[in-house]
Formats: sequence, C-alpha cells, structure tokens
Amino acid sequence: MPRPTYATLDLAALAHNHARVRSQAGRARIWSVVKANAYGHGLLRVAHTLAPLTDGFALVEFEGAAALREAGIQHPILMLEGCYDTSDLQRCAELSLTPVLHVVEQVQALLAANLARPLSVMVKLNTGMNRLGFAPAELPNILQQLQGHSAIASINLMTHFADADGPTGIATPLQRFKTLTDGLGLPVSLANSATILRYPEAQGDWVRPGIMLYGASPFPEISAAELDLKPVMSLHGQLLTVRELQPGDTVGYGCGFVAPEPMRIGVAACGYADGYPRHAPTGTPIVVDGVRTRTLGRVSMDKICVDLAPVPQAQVGSPVLFWGTDGKVTLPADEVAVAAGTIAYELFCALTARVPVKEIGMDAGMDAGKHGG
Repeated sequence: MPRPTYATLDLAALAHNHARVRSQAGRARIWSVVKANAYGHGLLRVAHTLAPLTDGFALVEFEGAAALREAGIQHPILMLEGCYDTSDLQRCAELSLTPVLHVVEQVQALLAANLARPLSVMVKLNTGMNRLGFAPAELPNILQQLQGHSAIASINLMTHFADADGPTGIATPLQRFKTLTDGLGLPVSLANSATILRYPEAQGDWVRPGIMLYGASPFPEISAAELDLKPVMSLHGQLLTVRELQPGDTVGYGCGFVAPEPMRIGVAACGYADGYPRHAPTGTPIVVDGVRTRTLGRVSMDKICVDLAPVPQAQVGSPVLFWGTDGKVTLPADEVAVAAGTIAYELFCALTARVPVKEIGMDAGMDAGKHGG
C-alpha cells in the first residue's frame, strides 16, 4: 500500500480566490502569478483552472512558460525576471512572452538582438525594494532607447512594494513611482496581493496576485478567512501507531520533548521529506480525528509525533490534517507557518514530489500528480 500521506487541491477554492482578486481590482486586468510551479500547486492544473478567468499569467521560469504554450494557453505571459541571455530573448519572441527589463544589460541585449517579432516589455523601477529595477535617474534614458525601436511592440511600467503588508505601507514608493511616470501615458503594474487588498489607489492597469490566489493571507495580523480567501492546498495523513509514555520518557531525535506525566501520543505519517517544516517546534498546531492538538518533539524525515491528550478516541489509522481543511475543520497554513517561524509560501512550495495530489472541486480529476500534468 502507498504511504497514507496525500495533498488535496481545491480548484473551486482557487476560482473563488481569483474572484476575490477581481472584486478588488477595479478596472485593472490580472496577471495570475504561477511561478515556482504555481507556489507548489501544479503549474498546469492552476493555469487550466484560471484560464477562463484571468487575463494573463506571470512567472520566472522559461520552462514553465513553454509548458503553458504547449498546453494551449494563449494568454499574455509576463516573465518576472526578464531574460538572462540572447537565447531567452529568442524564446520570448517565439512564445510571445513579455519580459521584464530591470538592468541596462537587458536593454542592450534586446536592442541588439535580431528577433523574429517585436516584443512588448515591462520596464521595472526600483522604488525602495532594492532588489531588481532601474534607479529613477536611469528611466529617461531607458525609455528614450526603447521608444520607437523596431524591437519594441509596446512599453509598460512596473514596480514592487517592499512593505505593502507591513506598517510602512506604500505611500513613499508610490509617490516616487508617480513622480517618475505621471504624464508618460504608459500602462502600469503595481499591486501584489497585499496591495490589491489594502490599497485601491495603487491597482494600476494590471495587478499581480500571488499568495492570495492560493488561499493564504499576505498580512500577519489578518487571517485568510477574514479576507474571504479559501485554502486551496490541504495536507493529509493518518496515525501509524499510538504509544503510552511514562514521566521522563522522551520523544524523537535529540530527546527534544520529555513527558511531564503519563501521556498518550501518536505518530503521524508525514515529515520533512513530504514538505513539512523540520524546524516546526513542539506545540505546532495539528488536527487529529477532527480535534486540534499539538506536535511533540523534532520533526523527522517521515514522521511527526502528536499529543493525543485532547483526542482520547484517536487510534491507528485516525486521520491527521497538517494544514488546510478536511471539509469540517480548517487549520490555516498561515497558522502552522507562524508556529514554525516561516510563511505559508514556503509550506506550499516545499510540498515534495513523493506526495500524491488529489484534485477536488469543479469536477476535477483525481490523482493528477504533483505537477498537474
């Protein structure tokens, strides 16, 4: 028999979350962000679900963009890091991709390339993130080089806010962007998930939702449920065994948990080889047989120990929910992530290839595989 650990992906929840984006985005069109295998949810399954709903897709990987085209996706595709060499520029032309330009070298390579067709491009400005993007002083010269050049079909502008989900907000970088771009008459893309939900004044012409599509909150202080976002990925398992501990007995590698009294524990079939964070400490929330309880000791490669004191009915084979929903109880991935000192993005992206995936909702097929092929 296969290991009893599996993930479910609720495609109806994905569609619902996209509708939440649409309701917040005003007149803006939507680049649905599907980088990193759609945040671990399966690039093709997510793209096929969202294709009737969205206006375009955004990702980083050229292999993913090619896979979308091979699968019949004809939507605009934004390459968020742009091109790395001339062959990537050729692929952009062949596949009708929109590259982001963020350094002078990319502009020079584009203008020198002999492409089969002109490209629409997205010029990225650095307004305070200090990762990618042109400095404000560079913009006039960049636009002068691009405008009217035979290699360029159209020019769009974008930036990325460093603290849209935090206390600093977007006022200062948004003003920087407007000072540089007002009057240029070029389409702009500004808003990630946090900006979409919190700052309607910055929706622009295109928004770029990521984490909210997958049912997690971009804000540490606001739950996904409060934002009317539904979990797409849920990770399930079951108890392999149940043990009785005496005071002083230890649990797991490093003897990290010591039983203070007689207690009953279970061993669940999941570990860091499945994508559960190894650094999740004792006390991380988990659901056994529909009841919230806690993990005990160190997470190992294939197993997690759990406290069965709140679940006296638990036995071998009892269902375990590591995050997501079982239809009756919901354990937000955000809550598990906070306990483990990380974010839901990492939990989703870490789901490993050995975990079988079952699609649910919207007449989905079952057991479609990790990558949604």
